Amino acid sequence: MRTLILLLSLFLAATATTAGENRIFLKDRPGKNQVVAQCAMCHSLDYITAHAAILDRAGWEKTVGKMIDSMGAPINDADKQVIIDYLAQNYGK
Repeated sequence: MRTLILLLSLFLAATATTAGENRIFLKDRPGKNQVVAQCAMCHSLDYITAHAAILDRAGWEKTVGKMIDSMGAPINDADKQVIIDYLAQNYGK
């Protein structure tokens, strides 16, 4: 009985921590791994999908540049270009 109560408690705790949270699934294309690794360390990936309709390539370049220059995101130049290419090709207007 104790085991059942413990398992039920753990299940309810896990369910409560994810209740109301939406999982964001980005397009599985080259560059996705860099985007997930670099962007999700600071903010939710829904930022990407929410801005897809308004940002073109220049907008993504400016946004990624701001994340690096103003916010201090530790993204090297090679990953920066991969991230911009991925965002522009898959989430650009």
